[in-house]
Amino acid sequence: MRSAVLKDISRLVVKLGTGVLTDSRKQPDLAQMEQLVAQMAAQRKAGREVVLVTSGAVGAGMGVLGFEARPKELAELQACAAVGQSRLMTTYEGLFAKFGLHVAQVLLTHDDLEHHERHLNARNTLVALLDRGVIPIINENDAVSWTELKFGDNDKLSALVASLLPADLLVILTTVDGVLEGFGTPQARVLPTVERIDDSVEGIAQGTLSPTAVGDAWRPRFRLPRLSPAPAYHWSLPAAENTACSRTS
Repeated sequence: MRSAVLKDISRLVVKLGTGVLTDSRKQPDLAQMEQLVAQMAAQRKAGREVVLVTSGAVGAGMGVLGFEARPKELAELQACAAVGQSRLMTTYEGLFAKFGLHVAQVLLTHDDLEHHERHLNARNTLVALLDRGVIPIINENDAVSWTELKFGDNDKLSALVASLLPADLLVILTTVDGVLEGFGTPQARVLPTVERIDDSVEGIAQGTLSPTAVGDAWRPRFRLPRLSPAPAYHWSLPAAENTACSRTS
């Protein structure tokens, strides 16, 4: 299915969430990051432009500052992000360099994308980087913004970036097995593929037990098509043979 989706794609936005990027110790999961970077590098080698929207700054900073679970206070969240962002970018730079690829850090806020002039400046910067073969790595500027810290773990930001460029495809990777019908009950089961989003599907999309997660996992993602014309796919990690795919377009 993945090959079919990518067949006619020339520019894609990939969103990696905190749960994908950090391990049980709340530290960056280097093995996971390395294999994900390898896959993105392969897409770049195949001639596709790749933009990475990454979470993980808070997760990368939590362990350093001694937090076992995601802080609830905004100032503590922003402190974790400030510590973690530099660690995150250093890791990405080293991993992409193994494939001869350069990266650029781009920190954005929702205000940047809603203000017309700043919106255009952000787009021009991203296009210039892509034209030169650089991988833009985008994150919310968490030290001054609070929207994604409280509500979205960069899901909304990734959709706005996909619309901004525009991109042909938005891929959101998650550690959640898929959309769970009957979440929290013994009868819970995974819906391996969701082709169409309607009220019944939104009604069963509920929470997550991940200590690094933000929000209720799926319901906000079902609203992404309202923000971006690019088809959005949610692929579950790690086991490819058990991959759950939700298409929201």
